[in-house]
Amino acid sequence: MNEAIRVLKERRSVRQYEAKPIPKEIIEDIIDCARLAPSANNVQPWVFVVVTSEEGKKELARLATWGKFIADAAACVAVFCERDNKHAVEDGSAATENIMLAAKAHGIGSCWVAGYRRPYSEEVRQFLRVPEKYELISLVPLGYPAQTPNPPKKPLSEVLKWEKYE
Repeated sequence: MNEAIRVLKERRSVRQYEAKPIPKEIIEDIIDCARLAPSANNVQPWVFVVVTSEEGKKELARLATWGKFIADAAACVAVFCERDNKHAVEDGSAATENIMLAAKAHGIGSCWVAGYRRPYSEEVRQFLRVPEKYELISLVPLGYPAQTPNPPKKPLSEVLKWEKYE
């Protein structure tokens, strides 16, 4: 199987991590892949804040309603896009997916934690000292998987329709 296809098919949301740091070069490569994501009109409206400090990860975990496991990750990437960009959600989502796929290619687990217009979005932005012109799209904890879940996925026959729905 092609390596890219394998990564796409095997990526899962990982919420349990080994207590092992990720080399800086790998994190930089993951973010390099994120910045190469497609964006509407090639505006590239994003900025990525990587948090590796224990205190920073604990605070992000405290703030994020469904992201308590961020505290146990080796790093957490906060994806921000320019607030006035009409395609901020789409562009930031494409970059987020690239982060998760690049992480998987490096043997690193990740999990998408929602950030866009959540009750904690502004607190996260302020905590990370990101300028007001940006808004949070997602938080992506990264770490070597302690456990890789394999939840059932709908079969292709259930989700693929040709020409029209019926």
